[in-house]
Parts: sequence; C-alpha cells; structure tokens
Amino acid sequence: MTHVLDDLDARGLVAHVTDRDALRDALSAGPITFYVGFDPTAPSLHVGNLLQILTARRLQLAGHRPLLLVGGSTGLVGDPKEAGERVMNTKETVAGWVERIREQVTRFVDLDGDSAATMVNNLDWTESLGTLDFLRDIGKHFPVNRMLARDVVSSRLESGISYTEFSYVLLQSLDYLELHRRYDCILQTGGSDQWGNITAGVELVRRADGARVHALATPLIEKADGTKFGKTESGTVWLDAELMSPYAFYQSWIQAEDAKVGEYLKQFTFLEVEEIDALMVEHLEAPGRRVAQRRLAAEVTTLVHGASEVEAAELASGALFGRGDLADLPEATLEAALREAGAVDLPRADAPTLTDAFVATQLVESRSAARRAVADGGAYVNNERVDDPDLDLAGADLLHGSWAVLRRGKRSVSGVHLT
Repeated sequence: MTHVLDDLDARGLVAHVTDRDALRDALSAGPITFYVGFDPTAPSLHVGNLLQILTARRLQLAGHRPLLLVGGSTGLVGDPKEAGERVMNTKETVAGWVERIREQVTRFVDLDGDSAATMVNNLDWTESLGTLDFLRDIGKHFPVNRMLARDVVSSRLESGISYTEFSYVLLQSLDYLELHRRYDCILQTGGSDQWGNITAGVELVRRADGARVHALATPLIEKADGTKFGKTESGTVWLDAELMSPYAFYQSWIQAEDAKVGEYLKQFTFLEVEEIDALMVEHLEAPGRRVAQRRLAAEVTTLVHGASEVEAAELASGALFGRGDLADLPEATLEAALREAGAVDLPRADAPTLTDAFVATQLVESRSAARRAVADGGAYVNNERVDDPDLDLAGADLLHGSWAVLRRGKRSVSGVHLT
C-alpha cells in the first residue's frame, strides 16, 4: 500500500515539510492527530480551502485523525495580507460565518469511526484568556526581530501594519499549542502562504512544552501564467451554491488549461494517479475533446455539490447548443447557465422583439446585424430557428414562462429574462 506521504508527493501536494523523515516515521508508527484551520473571513470557503480539506481527507483515509479548526477568534483579527489592512467584521458576522463554514467542512470528512474528524473553534480557548496571561505565557516565546522579518510584515512596514494584524501569528501558534495539549496533535497542514505561521506554531510547542511536532504545506495552485488559481472573470470560485451556482462551478473546471489540467486532477480528485496518467495520454491525443477537463469538472463538482448537479450542468451545456431538450432543465440550472452566458433582463411591458434581444445581449453589434442574422437563417430562440426579426418575445413559447435562450449560429449563445 502506498504511504500517504508518497501519495501526497505524487500528487504535487507537498511544498514544504519540517522534517520529511521524521514525519514519515510518525505517520508510519500509527494513527496521528493533525489539524488544519480555516478563518471565517467570508461567508463561504473557496477552492483554495478545498485543497486543504481534500488533503485532510487523504490523511483521514490513511487512518489519521483530523481536527478541523474554524477560527472564531483568528477570524476576528485577520491574517495580515500584503495589500493592506483587513476590514474588521463584527463579532455577530464572524459567528455566523463560523457556523456556515463548519457545515461546509463536515461534508468532506467522516465524523464517525476510529479516525473520526473533530470540529474545533479557537474561540473556546482564547475568549477567556487574559491579556497578562497571553503576554507572559505566549508572547515571551516570540522574538520581535523574527516577527519583523516575516515577508508579509516587512512588506507592510512602510505603509503601516496594526498591532492587531502584527500579533496574528501569536494567536495561530497558540492554536497548535492548545491542540497539542488537548488532543496530542502533532501535525499541522496548510497552504504554503501560511508556512511562516505554521512553523511559528511548531516552534511555540517546542519552546513551551519541549515537544517535537510537525508541519506540512501544500503549494499555491496557479494557472499556467503564474496567476492565482480559483479566480474567474466573475470573481472567486466559491463552494457555497448561493454565492456561485453549481453550473458556474462546473464551468470553472471545464475551462482549466491544458497545461494544468493534469495537475488539478491529481490535486483535487481521488482518482488514482495511474488512472490520471492514462487519462492525460487520451487527452493529449485529442485535446479538443477536453476529456480531461470534463472528468475534472465532473469529479470536483460531484464532491462539492453532488452527482445530480453534474448531470444538470452537463445537460445544460448540451441543451444550450441544441444537443438536448431545454424543457428538461430545472429553472435554477437554466438561469445559472444563461447568466454565465451574459443573459439580460428585459421588461415584458416593453414588448421586446427578437432584434431588441439580440442587440441587448450583444450577440450582434446592431439592429441591422440582427436582421441579417435572421435573414441568413442563423437566429434561434429556444433552439428553434426564427425567420421573423420582429418576433414578439413576450408572445413566444418561453421556458418556465419567462426565459428565452438566444443563439446566433452554432456557437454564440445568450438569453433574456422577461420581467
């Protein structure tokens, strides 16, 4: 059986590790307890967080016990970022986000059995912690010169950084110490952008308790041009269906670059590495078929939203281009697909025509271009060819009573919603 550390290596999931041989020995000696943390700085986790959750799941499947920490206290402070000071959210807002994120995280791990995951909140051990105790017991272990040397801090010294954000590393390090004491936790995982915070926790456990613990960081996931993965033209790729529809989530993976799709398959799915390698051979033989992207989108969307949403997304992708029955699409899926395609709202009372709709959705540049498209036989409403440029959309057979899928030619699709 493949050692879990070897599997993480094969998937490109190890950027940094404190002592590889020592960690391997600890993982081989028997089940260990490890933790990964998430700060509630938004109402949902995103795909960067998903990588950490799935890494925790891989360790759990290997028999190790996860502690999944949602930072009720660190979320009130905010990890410093290079762009500038974070906006401080209210305690009530953060508390609400804690509960939403806890619910998201628990969907990906087992909460029962010998390697059952445990949810923890660092507010439990910081809320009653006095200032003097914090400074005496924790602050004394942190040399200021080392804190100033951290990249994110040094980059902010000229523009300014608050003592609140400067002290964030103490709070996160305290988490590791408390979890070590309470649960015998000996490993923290996280993203490589958190390596300074993570290793500070390792050092605090050594200084405070004289114990040796471990740390492992995954790489930052990037696009082929080196920019951050998980951002689209419309914004962050969220895990919450209310912030990003399952259809849009599915499409974000379909758009993965050929140069990166193999990496994403290894990092974000539970397919065996050998199966992924074989899939990439097939993909390289005919990149235009996008078999790797379709498998990636199906696997990750199933993990996050369920198989039914994958089926709906695939059905919508085909139906919009005439390869399926639009009437079979649930309204929510149809709306999500058309919004991604640039659908617009038009007042029903204005009696918009097909020409009006083609111009409003920018499928054509002008009213005369819309008329030419109709005359040339290239205008479609709900996959039916239309020969009247003055067709009254309000009187047409609309989907769910208010939606029209517009298509120019074979590839240009948008839609309107009559309000």
